[in-house]
Amino acid sequence: MARDTVTLADVARLAGVSQSAVSRSFTDGASVSEKTRARVLEAAKELGYRPNRMARAMITGKSRMIGLVVAYLENQFYPLAIELLSRKLQEQGYHILLLMAENSEAGTEEVVRNLLDYGVDGIITASVSISNDLTARCEGAGIPIVMFNRTQDDPRLSAVTSDNLAGGRMAANFLVAGGHRKIAHISGWQGSSTGRDRAKGFVEALADQGLQPFAVEDGMYDIAHLRDVTRAMFGGVEQPDAVFVGNDHMAIAAMDVLRFELGLRVPEDVSVIGYDDVPQASWPTYDLTTISQPVDRMVEETVEAVLGRINGNEDIAHRQISGELIIRGSARKPEVFRP
Repeated sequence: MARDTVTLADVARLAGVSQSAVSRSFTDGASVSEKTRARVLEAAKELGYRPNRMARAMITGKSRMIGLVVAYLENQFYPLAIELLSRKLQEQGYHILLLMAENSEAGTEEVVRNLLDYGVDGIITASVSISNDLTARCEGAGIPIVMFNRTQDDPRLSAVTSDNLAGGRMAANFLVAGGHRKIAHISGWQGSSTGRDRAKGFVEALADQGLQPFAVEDGMYDIAHLRDVTRAMFGGVEQPDAVFVGNDHMAIAAMDVLRFELGLRVPEDVSVIGYDDVPQASWPTYDLTTISQPVDRMVEETVEAVLGRINGNEDIAHRQISGELIIRGSARKPEVFRP
């Protein structure tokens, strides 16, 4: 037989406290003594009471939920970032509502519209772009957007990235220091700020040393396309002797093509550098030299930015965090190298 719904008032009567004290006991950060909280929690446990967070959101206007929009989960960097974001937000009393989007403005717009309907307090986007119209709609609704690992030229958007320009330069300088001169680049999707900035830093650093890239191709963050690009780039009479790949996800796939399809040795025949330093990069099978993205710091800055915006701090723009070169065995090691 169905049991009558237990209410906040029932808990208050059993605990011998006011209803407001019960409410504060279930609100993270609220002012309530430990003695009162313990009495309330014990009464709630005895009655089988659970607070209705949706009802509370309707009353307070705060859902304590952050919408997270992701489009590129194949990249091993993002599952790790999502786990860290979820934990950091939970520490602050927030929870994530995760929705997947296509890597296009149209796909992102549909997902963000759904998040607005759910009444989230803020939105974090990872690996997607936001249209001006959608930004304006979120701004009008008072819902801040923070971009993670992407940036756009829009002062209404906060963003947290690694220093992608510097990372691209670091990769180029390391390969030149290792004696390479026929250096190619398979970039990330050029519709993304990360892909463009890493490629720009790479090309500029080569130019500073009087070099031009052997070839530059867009890997599109798509493994099937990346494999085709790698076959074409290394299948001719003249081949690069080094390649900087726009992220580790693609670099790992490129190494498989180079070694197992084209019969090239890494790094004896060709050096390979990636970007991100995902856990798989350190596996002995790949031993990938890469540029790290400091995901822990990026997550901390992202959580600080979105909560700051929720609390009215509008002076939060683009935050760049420097990564570092992680030297492993997939690229020739120079005798002397100063990043």
